[in-house]
Amino acid sequence: MTSLRSPARPMDKRALTQTAIRASIKARTKAGLDLMSPICVFDLCERLGVIVRFTDINMEGMYDRTPKPRIHLSSLRPLPRRVFTCGHELGHHEFGHGSTIDEMQEEAEALKADSPDEFLVNSFSAFTLMPIIGLRGAFARRGCAAATADELQMFAVACNFGVGYATLISHLAYGVGEISIARARQLLKASPKSIRCRLIGDAGADPLVLVDTHWVMRAIDAEMKTTILLPHDARVDASMLAATGECDEGLLFTATSPGIGRVEWGQSGQSAFVRVSRQNYVGLARYRHLEDADV
Repeated sequence: MTSLRSPARPMDKRALTQTAIRASIKARTKAGLDLMSPICVFDLCERLGVIVRFTDINMEGMYDRTPKPRIHLSSLRPLPRRVFTCGHELGHHEFGHGSTIDEMQEEAEALKADSPDEFLVNSFSAFTLMPIIGLRGAFARRGCAAATADELQMFAVACNFGVGYATLISHLAYGVGEISIARARQLLKASPKSIRCRLIGDAGADPLVLVDTHWVMRAIDAEMKTTILLPHDARVDASMLAATGECDEGLLFTATSPGIGRVEWGQSGQSAFVRVSRQNYVGLARYRHLEDADV
């Protein structure tokens, strides 16, 4: 993110990273969350007393400190992008920064912080959303480590943590050093679109959420028209999902209407809520799944 803030100062990135890690632990603890599981950042903000609102303004996000803490996110951006932006704006709140506006830009450029404050809140967002212990556990459940994971395993972990594919890889390479820069560059030759084509044989532009058998904790969040790939033995109690077929990796569903349902899979009864919101929804984040937009 690049905020309209004061000129850049010299950075001690190591010290700033340690500060961000401590703040991410504090934020999760204040919200009553553990320090490893995937979370919904919008729910985290609500627990910390920060209102989140989606808008149709052409920007990344905005943080208002007064009169009440409030985060504004552009509904024009992809959902995983909004997730990271929300964590970024929450970082401004947690570090006591003043009101900010973050301009819209490409993801690769947005992750190149140009000031200590921006590096700090980007790091806060990354460690809050993707704690290293949680990531190591996620890869271990899939029979690999970050350094040996392939594109599909990376994508599955990114989906479970609610972040973008490139965001996860950048964090693993530059944030926590779990993979080499060369490996990150190799993985980034793939994209969500190419991975979608590889998984389901469809190179369409609609988002894909991969829910594999190792998915834990977090609700399955999606917008209408999103394709959701579930395990072969999934049992779906969600009227907002329409079955559209099957592929080698599992059952295919499309999110067709807003609402909240439930999905189960596996003999042990693993389950997750599925929450679908309207495309380009404008309003408070807490109401994004309501079936009646006028409520």
